[in-house]
Order: sequence, then C-alpha cells, then structure tokens
Amino acid sequence: MIHSRRFCFTGVLVVFLFTGCATFRSDLSGAYIGESNKAPGANPTSALFVLSHIHQTLGYDAIPKVVGKTSMIRSFDDVFNDALRELGNFGKFTTFTEEASDINRSERRKLYDSLVTQYDYTDKIQIVEERRFIPSFFAGFASTISATVLPMPYRQSYRMETEVYSRSGKLVATYHRQVYLTKWVELLLVFAYPFCPENRKREEVLMALFHDTFRQMAGEQVLAGL
Repeated sequence: MIHSRRFCFTGVLVVFLFTGCATFRSDLSGAYIGESNKAPGANPTSALFVLSHIHQTLGYDAIPKVVGKTSMIRSFDDVFNDALRELGNFGKFTTFTEEASDINRSERRKLYDSLVTQYDYTDKIQIVEERRFIPSFFAGFASTISATVLPMPYRQSYRMETEVYSRSGKLVATYHRQVYLTKWVELLLVFAYPFCPENRKREEVLMALFHDTFRQMAGEQVLAGL
C-alpha cells in the first residue's frame, strides 16, 4: 500500500514537472498594406492618447471590465513608447488611461475634459482582451482528467479599436485590428516553452497592434498639421 501511494505521488509530481505550454499567435487582421509616411517637415501637431484596457470572459462576464494597463503585460509603457516612433510629426503628446473608478472621481473627469481642449487631436484607443468561458472550461476539464496527456488549446482574442478626433470633436479616422493567441497545454510541452512563452507572445501582439495602427495613421497623414 505504501509503495502504491509513493508511486502515485511520484507519477503526479512527474506530470506537473513536465507539463508545459506553448503559445502561438495568428496573423494580424486588418493589417495595413500601404507605405509609412512620417511627413518630414510637416507642422508639428499635438495629440492626447486616451487608453482603455478592457477584459471580458464571454459567457461568464455580463459586461466588459475596465482593467489596469499592466494586466496584459507589465511592459505596456515600453511597447507604447516604441510604437510612437511610427509617428514623426509630434510637437507634444500625453496619455490618459481610463480607470473603472473614474465614474466616482470628478477630478479625473475634469482633467480629461481639460486635456481634450489642449491638444490638436484626441486618439481614443481601446485594447480589448477576450476569451470564451465554455471552451476554456472544457479545455481545462479535459486537461485535468487526462493529466495533461491530451493537448488542449486555450484561445484568447486581442482587439484594438482606435478613433481619432480633431480638437473640434469631429471624427477624423477609425481603425480596427485583431490578433488571436492560442496556448497549448500538454505533457512534455515544457520543452517547447522556452521558444514560445506566453508573456513574449503577449508583447508581440500589442506591438503588432500599435505599430500597424500608427503606421497607417502616418501613411494617411491623419495627424497632419492643422
């Protein structure tokens, strides 16, 4: 009996030690195929970037939830700053990150109203992370009862919706981008993990979303001098 218990314990330990995951991303939906144009010599413009980070588990959450900017990746500021290089005619810019508690904080709403009047353009950017509850639940269930022997996929969608407004409040342009991440969990995939870690793939997703959107904005000279 003792040997049997030890064997079971050893087996469970081995499963957990050698269970790994590998994450892969899809191509970018809505990708820009034109040429970038940073408009050298154009009159410098100013822009306010209003960032919203949204998460929803479809089939579980009744409504989308506003989350913190580091909920997806800790290096969000680095990714955003790197993507700004696609835009070449800025005089100044600032960011305003929406929070769920803003509805109860009048000072934050006043700050937003003030910022909108100070910049030539307001870029409202919503980054949405979604997953479906039922497929994720059954994937987790099958993975558990099979001791991760069966490879199970967990799929998440990352979508970025961008609206650009002039100082007068006129809608100038809209952009839509979407990428899917699929994480496979299975016994022995631990050997694939170093090459396809989830955190790196999340960074790649956000970099693709921002760089491609800003590249199109530059190519279409959406933020050209007023």
